[in-house]
Amino acid sequence: MSIGNSPEDDRPSIGRVLQQARIAAGLTVEEVSSSTRVRIPIVHAIEEDDFSRCGGDVYARGHIRTLARAVGIDPEPLVEQYDAEHGGRPAPTPAAPLFEAERIRSEPRRPNWTAAMVAAIVAVVGFVGFTLFNGDDEPSNTAQVAEGSTPDKATAKPAASKPADPKPVPSESAIAAAPRDKVTVKLSATQGKSWISAKDHNGRLLFDGLLLQDESKTFQDKERIDLVLGDAGAIELFVNGKKVEDQFEPGQVERLSYTKGDPEVG
Repeated sequence: MSIGNSPEDDRPSIGRVLQQARIAAGLTVEEVSSSTRVRIPIVHAIEEDDFSRCGGDVYARGHIRTLARAVGIDPEPLVEQYDAEHGGRPAPTPAAPLFEAERIRSEPRRPNWTAAMVAAIVAVVGFVGFTLFNGDDEPSNTAQVAEGSTPDKATAKPAASKPADPKPVPSESAIAAAPRDKVTVKLSATQGKSWISAKDHNGRLLFDGLLLQDESKTFQDKERIDLVLGDAGAIELFVNGKKVEDQFEPGQVERLSYTKGDPEVG
């Protein structure tokens, strides 16, 4: 008769049944341990009907179910046999006492934020009402101060205007100092604006655009300056330090060319 069986029960022990089923399935203890995650010493102990290493009845029942499924047998008869041999299943803990204890337990007091918010709102409303009530007599004074502080527009002194810069007048000395080894041409729009174009002796464009009234442009080249004046009557012309005295008509288009020995119209 196997160890762990009662004298009245001829059934094989739980460990014996699990061991025979494992051998019949062709499995080793190591393979069963690897597939069930139950440690090898515990597998050996259970097959020898030593359940002390399981850590209690709950874990023992769980190991029996796990090993039985791993070797291909029904675990329930073995669990029932374990309960019969080890005093049966423990009675479930009644839920009512726990519920009553939980219900009787007093909850911690929490800050009454609602009352605090109401008190704060009442304080703010009272402060605003007090401010408005006391401020009834102030608008007239404030209006007087504001009115008195308004600057008198009629007596305000206008900002002193900056005197206009004098119109640039060509300096005869500066023009006379034009280099002799180059041709120097200066254009001044004294009678209005005029479109002008200037090129050097290679045909390179030096300027092409609008010369506004009172503006001036000066061009130099080592051989020749070619000009096109859109409104020659608006232009005052100096060549190599000398003023060109030709009388151009307003709106007249002139094509001019000057070299180092000029002023002479090319």
